[in-house]
Amino acid sequence: MRRTLALLAVAGASMIALAFLIPLGLIVREIAHGRAVAEAERQASALVPVLAITTNPERLTRAVASTGAKERIALHLPDGGSVGTLRAPAETVAALSQLTRAVIWESGDDYLLLRPVTLENGRSAVIEILVPSNDLTRGVAASWAVLSGVAVVLVAGSVLVADRLGVRVVRSARRLGRAAASLGAGDFSVRIAPEGPAELAAAGEAFNTMADQMVQLLAAEREMAADLSHRLRTPLTALRLSLDHLGPEAEQSRLALSRLESEVDEIIAAARQPSRAPGLVHCDAAQVLRERLTFWSALADDQQRPWQLIGAAEPVRIPVAAAELSAVVDALLGNVFRHTPEGAAFTVTLHQGSDTAGILIADAGPGIADPEAALRRGASGSGSTGLGLDIARQLAEGSGGTLRIDVSALGGARVQLWFRTDQRDRTARTARRPAGKRWSRGKRSSRETAERR
Repeated sequence: MRRTLALLAVAGASMIALAFLIPLGLIVREIAHGRAVAEAERQASALVPVLAITTNPERLTRAVASTGAKERIALHLPDGGSVGTLRAPAETVAALSQLTRAVIWESGDDYLLLRPVTLENGRSAVIEILVPSNDLTRGVAASWAVLSGVAVVLVAGSVLVADRLGVRVVRSARRLGRAAASLGAGDFSVRIAPEGPAELAAAGEAFNTMADQMVQLLAAEREMAADLSHRLRTPLTALRLSLDHLGPEAEQSRLALSRLESEVDEIIAAARQPSRAPGLVHCDAAQVLRERLTFWSALADDQQRPWQLIGAAEPVRIPVAAAELSAVVDALLGNVFRHTPEGAAFTVTLHQGSDTAGILIADAGPGIADPEAALRRGASGSGSTGLGLDIARQLAEGSGGTLRIDVSALGGARVQLWFRTDQRDRTARTARRPAGKRWSRGKRSSRETAERR
């Protein structure tokens, strides 16, 4: 912006300077021309009284020499004689001798001043004075140089003033832009001191007001989320009391209830924490998938669902928090258990590319008839909240990735969750495991089941 303002100042000042310099330059040239002609007329007027007294060539020669410009002055006498070096043609002199005023006649690059003088007995003489071309432009170049210097100073001064004014505008605009960027990155404590022009100062005040309102709205939302989550404690407590009366057979349900209570506690704690700018976080997607599949495997065994976890033998770092990835995986697997019949198989595949990592969850259920509608937040055709897929999409897009839904090889739906990884933060590998190497789950022994549960 400063450069633009400086260019505008240069353009405006230059146009104003030219509007004055061009006429002034022409006036200076005309003044120099008139000064040279006036000097020649003065010299001619000094010789008029001499010609009125005498036409003797010797006396006239001395009179011409006394003017100090002998080489420039010549006299055309009435009897055909002359004094000095004649330059004007005789016919021109004869034509001008009948006039009563001086005439400027051009002779090559120079000019001649021809002054007729009427003598006694009707005779006439003509005074010829040479006006060199350099006399006509004497001092013009210096005057133009001075005018040009003044113009340069004026333009430079206008640019300096515009730049000083532009600094205030640019500084205020940059400060407002940095504050907006910080607010967009999650720093809700940022405020600015309004300064600069009235419009930018008003924008700064509006920004501070907006930031205060955002903080208040987010605080209210956090409290609402915490209150709603806290309301779940009452039915959870009642459910725990009911499970306590069922004996050892309900141990798995009690473990699931304990995890649910822990998740509710985490939601309440997270909701009450002040919002902070997101930092650079990473997690091992393979480890998260192994942990979550260990949890969901028990329910899969109870429903006799075949399942497989593929490609999770080696670490795969993705730029999301482990807790957020765990929540998304639980939501997607929960959809599989909720919307497919018991006994329907499912697979979870972890895929790593050069700069992407993908989690593919496929099932053998009825599939998703309208994938685009399923991705709309709050849209659900099966009685759920309709938020799971949208939360998963936002997590993927937050890392520069995408979420896609298509048909799986098992005949049902396949949810593809792709993350864009940072090449600098990826774990260096010297060799890859064979593609067919899988960490799978089939039938387990009773000892394995007891250990995992």
